[in-house]
Amino acid sequence: MLEWLKIILGDSYTEEIDKKVSAEIGKGFVSKTDFNAKNEELKTAQGQLLEAKKTIEGFEAMDIDGIKKASEDWKAKYEQAEKDHAAKLDGLELDGKIESALRDAKAKNAKAVRALLDMEALKASKNRDADIKAAVEAVAAENAFLFGDDGGPRLNSGAPHGPGGEPDYSKMSDEEYYAATMKKE
Repeated sequence: MLEWLKIILGDSYTEEIDKKVSAEIGKGFVSKTDFNAKNEELKTAQGQLLEAKKTIEGFEAMDIDGIKKASEDWKAKYEQAEKDHAAKLDGLELDGKIESALRDAKAKNAKAVRALLDMEALKASKNRDADIKAAVEAVAAENAFLFGDDGGPRLNSGAPHGPGGEPDYSKMSDEEYYAATMKKE
């Protein structure tokens, strides 16, 4: 069992000595493998204790009142950002509804009609769709020239408009007839 003991004792070695030494070694000594494992566990535990000590010291150095105040400040900033975001979304929704109502009413100049609307009343409205429609209709009644379909912009090219084909030569003077027929050649 203890081969190293045989080498040391040489001829004096007996089985009885081996048993006694083995029994006593188990009482006062541990194997190198067990020692190394326990040593690693100890190093790990010491590292964890050192880290915990640093963390605790960090907590002791903290300004708890300052942290609470910073937390309250960030909470207030968050709540304000939420309010701002909600107001912005509300404004975008209102703008979209107004644009849609102006398009449906065939407003020629949406910017000019918007200037005539009571925007604050529309923002505070509980029934926006109906109130926007009523406001646009009221502006249209007072300012009809801003509404209606005029068929879009017209360009004057100087040439006669309408169905194509040959001009009516019978209605032309001699000079007009001569000018029209000479241009084609």
